[in-house]
Amino acid sequence: MTQTADQQRLEHRDFGRDVLHVIDGEAVPSADGRTFESVDPHTGRVWARVAEGGAEDVRRAVAAARRAFDEGPWPRMSADERGKLMHALADAVHDRREEIAQAETRDMGKPITESRTFDLPRVERNLRFFADWLRMSEAEVFPATKHLTYSRYEPKGVVTAISPWNFPLMLGSWKIAPALAFGNTAILKPAEQSPVTATMLGELAAEVLPPGVLNVVQGFGPDAAGEYLVASPDVDLVTFTGESTTGKAIMANAAPTLKGLSLELGGKSPNIVFADADLDLAVAGTLKGIFKNQGEVCLAGSRLLLERPIYDEFMERLIAGAKALPIGDPLDPATQIGPMVTAEHRDRVVGFLESGTADGAVRLGGGVPSDPALADGFYVEPTIIEGLPADHRCVRDEIFGPALVVSPFDGEAEALERANDTPYGLAAMVWTTNLSRAHRVAASVRAGLVWVNCFFVRDLRTPFGGAKLSGVGREGGVHSRDFFTEAKTVTVELDGM
Repeated sequence: MTQTADQQRLEHRDFGRDVLHVIDGEAVPSADGRTFESVDPHTGRVWARVAEGGAEDVRRAVAAARRAFDEGPWPRMSADERGKLMHALADAVHDRREEIAQAETRDMGKPITESRTFDLPRVERNLRFFADWLRMSEAEVFPATKHLTYSRYEPKGVVTAISPWNFPLMLGSWKIAPALAFGNTAILKPAEQSPVTATMLGELAAEVLPPGVLNVVQGFGPDAAGEYLVASPDVDLVTFTGESTTGKAIMANAAPTLKGLSLELGGKSPNIVFADADLDLAVAGTLKGIFKNQGEVCLAGSRLLLERPIYDEFMERLIAGAKALPIGDPLDPATQIGPMVTAEHRDRVVGFLESGTADGAVRLGGGVPSDPALADGFYVEPTIIEGLPADHRCVRDEIFGPALVVSPFDGEAEALERANDTPYGLAAMVWTTNLSRAHRVAASVRAGLVWVNCFFVRDLRTPFGGAKLSGVGREGGVHSRDFFTEAKTVTVELDGM
């Protein structure tokens, strides 16, 4: 029987990939020759050797980016010229999208169908959106009797972009695309758990963009590449997506140089389902909201609040839907639940689930799968727990896995009280057919993003970011312009001397 291309890929997994830095348009090893290993989370085996960045590698990358900004053509190009080159980069990504999608899935366990149909299309869209946005944006003009005043938005300088491991290239490109479009140069430091596709993007950029415009430095955070990049006096901006504790450390390291910061951090988002909701829609959205990308999503609706009259019916439907989600090799297109990114993260998630099992009622899952075919990987079962007190760590803390905590509520006031009882404020979901209630609740939830009767819908023109411990600042559309540029006011005397 003839094998499909997907079947062939499932049977052949390469183990010899070398991943380098990309500095000043060239792929280079670390100055001291150090490397670290990237592990395939399905097999538990090393699949790539990665250059480990140190102080000298950061110095070289920052110097290249600084030189490209201060002396090179990139910030001096017109918006049209930069836009054409960014579209060329998007074209290059498109041409190699299958190879990049495979690498993304191998590196962090994301189901290949998500890599192909969500992540890689968003990478292209990020690049193309910001390539075009600058050419269509407006600046302000303030005419007066004797003076004409207008605003300019000029590139800020050198940007450090630190991307997370859950959507490695998608969120890396979300940062890089506006930084470059507005005329900055950049250094991308991907998470050490998912390094491969950042270098792939850097290599493509080296073929399309002037040297030093986009650099990639691999490595770790504290006392390593990440910290050195944040602290460098030659870096003007830092954009970071990741865990809230790391965000605090970045703020502290950036403070001495007063560089600009954009931080999109953790979440513990409420998913509020009212009794008048379309239950088919709400169940499907809830499953997506917590089990997409095996729950490794900062926006995940990890706290399900159900109005009491529908509690039992909704739980019955939800559990049936979760049981039907295929768990397995992320390179299999049928898989919807892949492994956790690392063994350490799996153990962390399981630790949360064990505490939830001890203190609440586990309706589904609660540990690692029993399937022997998954024994070498870092898998966690889709888990649903109810009956936990509001101060339980599974209710308060970000688990970042396929784990949903559920509680009932009575009425809109209690729903809002529970929804806002969190140190985080990244996102929320609201399910109701009552239009007035939808607007009231959306206005009253303390979160940067609220989805009503949907989840994970993104318009790149809108602000993206969180409140409270979920971050500082916003990106997207004009908000990206405001962060990645220096606003300048010019006033011209009209009456002459």
